[in-house]
Amino acid sequence: MSGALLKILVIDDEPPIRKLLRMGLSTQGYGILEAPNGKTALQLLEEKPDLVILDLGLPDIQGHELLRLIRARNESVPIVVLSSRGDEAGKVQALDLGADDYITKPFGMDELLARIRAALRHQLQVQGERPVFKTGDLSVDLVRRIVKVGDKDVKLSPKEYDLLRVLVQHAGKVLTHKFLLHELWDELTDAQYLRVYVRQLRQKIEADAERPRYVLTETGIGYRLRAPD
Repeated sequence: MSGALLKILVIDDEPPIRKLLRMGLSTQGYGILEAPNGKTALQLLEEKPDLVILDLGLPDIQGHELLRLIRARNESVPIVVLSSRGDEAGKVQALDLGADDYITKPFGMDELLARIRAALRHQLQVQGERPVFKTGDLSVDLVRRIVKVGDKDVKLSPKEYDLLRVLVQHAGKVLTHKFLLHELWDELTDAQYLRVYVRQLRQKIEADAERPRYVLTETGIGYRLRAPD
């Protein structure tokens, strides 16, 4: 992702949605590739898009299966899923299969653009693995294991730090409960453990743990760390 035009592959079978996305994204300087079905989408992957927007309701290939196929061909391209409002299980499944984020129909273009920017920043972060992560007043030195809010050091327990480290490594991306439990405990553990550690972490890094700015809840799905500014 250099100074060249970033290409976004839009996979959606509804012409009005594709038109909306084409107009909204092109005005922001993105190049657009359009696929009305899964077969065309797989062909357009050869164009090496910088990001994929995937509607799960396609006529020829089931959305989650197409997501799996895209991930098999390209492990790193950011994928933002479009889903229906009530499909919580579908969102979780998509994230577990490797989607970076989801947005619910109907959606606002400003929100979609923000999610796209966050996914692209996350991609750059993964490629660069910056040793010091910063968002707002929060900074995490992954080499020296030093966490600060403003100029104040924050003392975390080993498990609290492990949780923050995983969130930092995927900043801006929604992480499911299942993913976090596996990363932190390597076995099936009650999600209540995760909620306890998230609450403890918030009490140490948030100005108001009840209204967090950094560790954000995706209701029924998981958590997201605010992306770098």
